[in-house]
Amino acid sequence: MQAALSSAGEPCRKGLLALGDSITVGEGSMALGITPLSWAQWLAKALDLAYTAYAFDGATTADVLREQLPRVRFQYDVATLYAGVNDVRAPSFDLAAYERDLDAVAGGLAARSARLLMVSLPEDLGRPTSAPKPVAANEAVRRVAARHGALVADLADFGGWTQVQPDVVHPTPLGQVEIADRAARTLGCAMMPSELVRDRRGHDVRYVPTHARAVARNLARRARERVIAPR
Repeated sequence: MQAALSSAGEPCRKGLLALGDSITVGEGSMALGITPLSWAQWLAKALDLAYTAYAFDGATTADVLREQLPRVRFQYDVATLYAGVNDVRAPSFDLAAYERDLDAVAGGLAARSARLLMVSLPEDLGRPTSAPKPVAANEAVRRVAARHGALVADLADFGGWTQVQPDVVHPTPLGQVEIADRAARTLGCAMMPSELVRDRRGHDVRYVPTHARAVARNLARRARERVIAPR
């Protein structure tokens, strides 16, 4: 399909595109006084760009390649790719297959966007932890980014109880804003997404009971999983 042309004869770009998993879907409940939006959606707001997302919950990088990339039919100002969390959480993580699929997705996005932004993985990811797999995955992310001229927003040190839910996988609404800020700095944006967040003074204290209940639920879930896990 040919891209539509502007009145000046240039390709019409469709704003910001986001591919990925549940972290990029970004749905949930308000917490810490912040609306639960995807980091990519916060980024699009800061850039004043239209937003398109094909991310879905539970997606692996192979899913992004097979199901999300084929839906990308237009040119975009910015394409974002955050994939790999579900890959490294799997016991059968295959680094070579991950890099191969990530490279194919990045190549497809680079051809359909003026700028490509990739996101690395937190090194402290999941409970039980996925370490050291995220470190190896991040090396692959940087290799792929270098091959396709992409920028990389670094999340290696991302974490903390106000930024990540007790599963140490999914960001809180504040964590989504922090990821968006890191992405915006990587792109050299004039406005940070956090500037769009209303005054949230006092919300950290009010979030403590909510976080405590979430921790209790997560511990109970993990205890049930240990009981029913095959021996």
